[in-house]
Amino acid sequence: MALEQLSIKDEGFSPEDYDLFFTAGRTCLEQGNSAQVLSILVDEKNKNIVRCMGWNLLGPLVQILLKKEDKNLPHCHAILSHLLEVCSPKELLVGLLEQVEEADTGSIAETVTLLLKPLQTVLLRLGMKKASSVGMALSTLLSQVARLPVPVTKEQEEDDVFGLCHCCTALLQFVKPFVEEVKEGVKDNNRISKDNELRVELLKFCMKSLSKPLLEVQLKDPDTLLKSPLRDFATEILIILSSIGESLPDLLSRNVLKRREVPGFLEEEVRYPKESLACLSHLLFVDHIAVDIFPNEHREIFFADIFFFFMFFQSDFCSVLYEKSLIRVEDNSLPVDLLELKTFFSVPQNLVKVMTLCPDQTLRTKGLKVFQLSIDKFNTEAKYKFFKGMLKTSHHAGVEGYIIKNIKNQIDFSLKPCNGNDWFLGKHLLPLLRLVLCLPHGPETDLLQNLDRIMESLNLLRYMLIRDKEWENETGIWTELYKIEDNYLKPLRTGLNMSKAHYEAELKSAKENKKISSKGCCYTVDTVNSVCMPLLQVLQSAVFTFDLIESVLTRIEEIIETKERPLS
Repeated sequence: MALEQLSIKDEGFSPEDYDLFFTAGRTCLEQGNSAQVLSILVDEKNKNIVRCMGWNLLGPLVQILLKKEDKNLPHCHAILSHLLEVCSPKELLVGLLEQVEEADTGSIAETVTLLLKPLQTVLLRLGMKKASSVGMALSTLLSQVARLPVPVTKEQEEDDVFGLCHCCTALLQFVKPFVEEVKEGVKDNNRISKDNELRVELLKFCMKSLSKPLLEVQLKDPDTLLKSPLRDFATEILIILSSIGESLPDLLSRNVLKRREVPGFLEEEVRYPKESLACLSHLLFVDHIAVDIFPNEHREIFFADIFFFFMFFQSDFCSVLYEKSLIRVEDNSLPVDLLELKTFFSVPQNLVKVMTLCPDQTLRTKGLKVFQLSIDKFNTEAKYKFFKGMLKTSHHAGVEGYIIKNIKNQIDFSLKPCNGNDWFLGKHLLPLLRLVLCLPHGPETDLLQNLDRIMESLNLLRYMLIRDKEWENETGIWTELYKIEDNYLKPLRTGLNMSKAHYEAELKSAKENKKISSKGCCYTVDTVNSVCMPLLQVLQSAVFTFDLIESVLTRIEEIIETKERPLS
């Protein structure tokens, strides 16, 4: 009965005819009568019926194909091929994408790989007006593929149980003719039009692929996994970007150096999502994907990576990305004008948080290493302005002490023959020294909390007074010395005497009262942890610290006194 209902009158069709055709066709396919269905559909007298209604059979047909019943497969594939040839491509597109969207979690990979070739055939039938349809298809396909679990280990990628690797490989074959079409346009016009609709849809596909699944993928080293579908997919995505006219350096610097306040900027954000650009940076500089198509001489890319590092500060690969990007940059090469980027100031601040607040000692050490590595890449003027900015904004004695130590190293380098410069000698150095040789709150400054900063600043001053001879005065320190004495050394001596007297009195009292000394108190030894120490030990440690400061301060006062004493 169902077979007979398929052969309905070949004239105007009512909604009831559509329902009848669909119900009969589904019933026949489910009953295993695919051979008979095929014979009816290819019958020339049913051509109009099939052209108008045939696409309704896609649902049941796909379900039969997914079951992979051997006796029905040849006829079902033949039915699908006939429908793709006869039916309206727009209706076929809608029907095929519905099947992709409706696939349950367990059949996503099989459904996608089954329908990619039919979808490609339908899209190619649309001719020059296919761009938006290609975009819709790619968006639907990627949305489903993104639902598949990402392999974590080498074994998982090799087994590909959930089919992500197979889908990614198939997607590359799917987009190949559309990429070739855009490239052919380049040959004709000698350039790629940025407004080419098909090019835009391919760009969106690549950027979305970088976001999902590639952002979550940890690519395996070729030495451990010789054949990696996911690595191949990542490589091809970057090659496609380049072949359709997207400069990889321009992509990486887009959101940092060329933020444009122009109409349509929202569209720019949609086309170039930050997550995708961060993944692109990681693929290039950490996984070394497609490095042969990426030019080496792009210093601004380093700052693009800073931007992505800041944005993905909590992600697993951020520190690796940042360090790898730094290593690629030549020492003393980054110019001062790049410091004008607001993003730049965000990254050192986050590094400081890692160095001072992170509970993991390994990460704190790593943060300090990367912090120093970034300093090494700046040229002399950039280092000078970076140090100046950090002294004004860090508000952390340990960080300020580390910066002062770097300043000392730069002064030492500058004083060596042939290394002189305008930034760490003479008139430019003096304003920086004024930031270094000062007490935040004058004599009332907490010397224990500011120990790192104070000790490094005193060591710097002592070094300069010994190294830079008074009659040479290359640093300008001797010209500035009277101000340093009034504004720094004398207030420090006053504060030191008051603090030392106070703590010595407390220590004496504690020794006299053993009952108090046996009690504990919470004494902060760093910015992360507090350790409980006996009061007596805390006071003894403080007095020892003051003695340490006084020994360096006294040595500086002796040097100054010797210089000022007239020769006999």
